[in-house]
Amino acid sequence: MHDSGKPPVKIIESSAPEAHKTHLKRRPVPRQTEISEFRRYVVMTAMALGGFAIGVTEFVSMGLLSAIAQDFSISEDKAGLIITIYALGVVVGAPLITAFTGSIPRRRLLLILVAFFVVGNGLSAFANSYEVLLLARFIAGLPHGAYFSVAGLAAASMAPESQRGRAIAYVGMGLSIGTVAGVPAAQALGDAYGWSTSYVLVAFLGALTLLGLWFLMPHMTEMKPTSPLTELSALKNSQVWLTLAIGSIGFGGMFAVYTYISWTMTEQAGMSSSLIWIVLMAYGVGMILGNYVGGRIADWNVDRGILLALICIVLALIGFYFTSNNAIAGTINFGVVGFFGSTLIPSLQIRLMDVAGRAQTLAASLNQSALNIGNALGAAIGGVVISAGYSYSTPALAGAGLAIVAICVWFPMVGLRKK
Repeated sequence: MHDSGKPPVKIIESSAPEAHKTHLKRRPVPRQTEISEFRRYVVMTAMALGGFAIGVTEFVSMGLLSAIAQDFSISEDKAGLIITIYALGVVVGAPLITAFTGSIPRRRLLLILVAFFVVGNGLSAFANSYEVLLLARFIAGLPHGAYFSVAGLAAASMAPESQRGRAIAYVGMGLSIGTVAGVPAAQALGDAYGWSTSYVLVAFLGALTLLGLWFLMPHMTEMKPTSPLTELSALKNSQVWLTLAIGSIGFGGMFAVYTYISWTMTEQAGMSSSLIWIVLMAYGVGMILGNYVGGRIADWNVDRGILLALICIVLALIGFYFTSNNAIAGTINFGVVGFFGSTLIPSLQIRLMDVAGRAQTLAASLNQSALNIGNALGAAIGGVVISAGYSYSTPALAGAGLAIVAICVWFPMVGLRKK
């Protein structure tokens, strides 16, 4: 052999395992500015599924109290604490989580929140004692308000400027549909196979949401990170507080009626208690339609949209007072109350985004707390009216009075912003 003077040829062998790794590598997650219109709607649908699951877990517990009380050998009023502890989780979790997670990318934060939701409901399903169930319901409630805040802001951030209201309404639609369709299905499942299966269903829906967001949600590069001090600056903003006041007072008027609707329709309208589900269904359908229309109203004009919704709530509640003695008219009017109540929410959310500056996440989450305060306020005032000896229809007038107070708050709120 002789040396030709050429350098030796280096033979490179391909490694099958390395090639295999290349094929298994996950595609890079795109930025929100790089996704198509179709993918944007798919992502919003995944976020709406999360809202659907939250709607089911929030309301189905009410129908499971008897079975839970029997299983743990406790009284029904003690079992009712699981409703209270969930609401406490919502009120506490919403501001705390959003205030101190501003530096976490929004995509990652949504995944963490859904994971907590799955853990809380999974723990609820397998709770072997009353104390464990209370802890589980508290954990399940913690991400509730923060989820709707971050999901709503993410939907608005991905949408064109003129479609922000519709984007928020689309995500919020999941909660409305959950109360109408998901709760009865989960209730039937719990009645047939035990109350824990209802929470298994909710945990499964949460897991589906988690998978959907993991594979489809883009990096929210247009949603800049914030610090706790930045988020807490929302608490110094009078426009934020005035907007929250309108939400808690104006929305509370509806729950002055909703809380006592079973007694109103059975005692006043002579309706059979077995048909109350029709009344609640009418309210739920009204909420779904109102949420859709409310998104379009918010895109038209936020401040005027809030005023229009409040005026319509007043008229609907007064109308319910006069029609609640008739089963058919009362049911239809109750659906109208749900419709106009839901039209208020997208405009409130958009307004908080606009006035909160960089503290949008905390402000939006406080909206969830304000609406829950409205629920409690309306129920309490309705109870005072009934305890005073008035009819079950009269809380509707008290609710209309709350909405009128909210209208009185609207005028200085808008006037101060213009200044």
